[in-house]
Amino acid sequence: MRVFVTGASGHIAAAVIPELISAGHTVVGLARSDRSAAAVASLGADVRRGELDDLTGLRAAAREADGVIHLAFKNEEMRSGDLAGAAASDLRAIEAMGAALEGSGKPFVSTGATLGLIMAGFRGQLTEHEGWPGGPRLDAENAVLALAAHGVRSSVVRLPPTVHSLGRCGFVAALIAIARATGVAGYLGDGSNRWPAADTRDVGHLYRLALEGAPSGSRLHAVAEEGVALRDTAAAIGRRLGVPAAPVAAEDATRHFGFLSGFVGLDNPTSSQLTRDLLDWTPTRPGLISDLDQGRYFAAVSRPDPS
Repeated sequence: MRVFVTGASGHIAAAVIPELISAGHTVVGLARSDRSAAAVASLGADVRRGELDDLTGLRAAAREADGVIHLAFKNEEMRSGDLAGAAASDLRAIEAMGAALEGSGKPFVSTGATLGLIMAGFRGQLTEHEGWPGGPRLDAENAVLALAAHGVRSSVVRLPPTVHSLGRCGFVAALIAIARATGVAGYLGDGSNRWPAADTRDVGHLYRLALEGAPSGSRLHAVAEEGVALRDTAAAIGRRLGVPAAPVAAEDATRHFGFLSGFVGLDNPTSSQLTRDLLDWTPTRPGLISDLDQGRYFAAVSRPDPS
């Protein structure tokens, strides 16, 4: 297939694009800057210059491709506090590409977030069966799944807040940067709340499997570990940085955690059993704590990077 990939210079794409190419696919990656274009080309993909707000360009690129993988999200806007604006931009891009694919039978694999449902009010262990009527990122997820009724083989890969390897580690990068700046590897309460996790390379493999074979309207969970307690993550960070792991008072959460204050206390245990069974996906890479204990993410972390 000739596959159009948005967010092609980002963390997830660094695993997705090589995975696709190694399986014989051709990749066209969206890039908005010279630096992004160079990163996309270095992965072996063809470069299409453009940006997420260029809806005309997105429609054309989707129409010309045999399949689409949508990885892009405006993380800078989210970090600045405008999650709603970033989510609205994501929804517009999905609607544009989806309209171009209607009636084609082509695959459209988009990206969601397991934390989105928790922020909307879901409680308990999240499975692929669970949906939600709406909310940031959930409106986009629902729009993608609705395309299944319009001749598109659509699916959504929900990412955990911690996708690690290839030099980056999702929201945990922010926790490392905060611990370095404050001298405390912090968590809220007793730190028993859990975030699911997965290695980026296992995630990249899942995106390829979804492109090649996910049934229309599938929700998929890119989750290798169902839930790693925040206090365990903080302890691993503290060991590497030589700072204490300790609770942060609720009234100090915004000051201490910044944009992460809305996420760091969420409990997000997530199963991927249905995904594994459906696509024969078996994560094989190291877990988060083992990865952190190797010290791979500490020398270069200077700012939060949840991509």
